[in-house]
Amino acid sequence: MQKIGTRIARQPELNLFMFAFLLNLPWELVQIPLFREMPTLAHLEGVIRCARAAAGDGLIMLLAFWLVACVVGSRRWIAHPSAARLCGFIGIGLGITIAMEYWATAIAGRWEYADAMPKLPLLGTGLMPLLQWMLIPPLVVWLTRRQLK
Repeated sequence: MQKIGTRIARQPELNLFMFAFLLNLPWELVQIPLFREMPTLAHLEGVIRCARAAAGDGLIMLLAFWLVACVVGSRRWIAHPSAARLCGFIGIGLGITIAMEYWATAIAGRWEYADAMPKLPLLGTGLMPLLQWMLIPPLVVWLTRRQLK
């Protein structure tokens, strides 16, 4: 039985998602003032929304991970991430994030940025979600790589 648990714990996807969730959750909580409705929500509702967002970020990371794995032909690419693979992973995540932020703010009206949120010209995408995708994924890859050794 212990071998099964060890085998599950050594899967890159499980580690990647756990680290992604744990690192994205505080980021989401810190961003609360940058979204129009968030500061006025009941505390528990705000925490639940941030947890959902962090889980969504984890799912985006999984998708980016799997797309890179398809291109390179191995789920173990994360154990030896080259600069190109890491850039592909981050680039895919950035692309998905830009698309999701545009859809959520401009089309579906799921959330609005507060005036304090810096935005990219042209796209209107919030800068903080983009910075999140430039800073957290390399750390998630590093932690996942260390965990799999």
